[in-house]
Amino acid sequence: MKIVVVGATGAVGDAVVNALGDRHQVIKVGRSSGDMHLNVESSEDIRALYEKTGKVDAVIATIGHGYFGPVAEMQSDQFLQGIEHKVMPQVNLVLEGIKHMNDGGSFTLTSGVLNRDPIRGGAAASAANGAIDSFVLGASVDMPRGIRINAVSPGLLDVSVERYEGFFSGFEPVSSERVGLAYLKSVEGANTGQVLVVD
Repeated sequence: MKIVVVGATGAVGDAVVNALGDRHQVIKVGRSSGDMHLNVESSEDIRALYEKTGKVDAVIATIGHGYFGPVAEMQSDQFLQGIEHKVMPQVNLVLEGIKHMNDGGSFTLTSGVLNRDPIRGGAAASAANGAIDSFVLGASVDMPRGIRINAVSPGLLDVSVERYEGFFSGFEPVSSERVGLAYLKSVEGANTGQVLVVD
């Protein structure tokens, strides 16, 4: 299969490439590294990406970040960071990508643990994750030509513990290998409208 992985050089993206790279033709996409470069916050850049890739069998998005901080101190523009930098780029990869997706292909988006297991300072991230999961559920019944859509919702990756030190007290990290297998299941399996949880 010809698979586009957007965010391929991040921690989750690396797990995806390791799981799928030996089995499929993987096009690695990053902001400044990988086979192709993309500003994920630009719909025009996303359209240009698909013009370059041509028809594909799967698109995987492992992108996005948002604001972490107490609700009592949060401003609306800080809350919107998760919508603008995580939710909409992934949604736009689907909206712009449908016409470039082969029949029976699949989209796999990435949410995360915080909308089911919250932490202090994580309300904005929780909301972004929940929006992605809900979009996948709603979009799955509307997808044409047998195209599937799922989300993978990983816990804290083992390789990311140091980066998020102090935020995820008491969380047991999940292995990158297990996270990669969830994306493999989404791409090669038959599920649609599912959130594949990796805890």
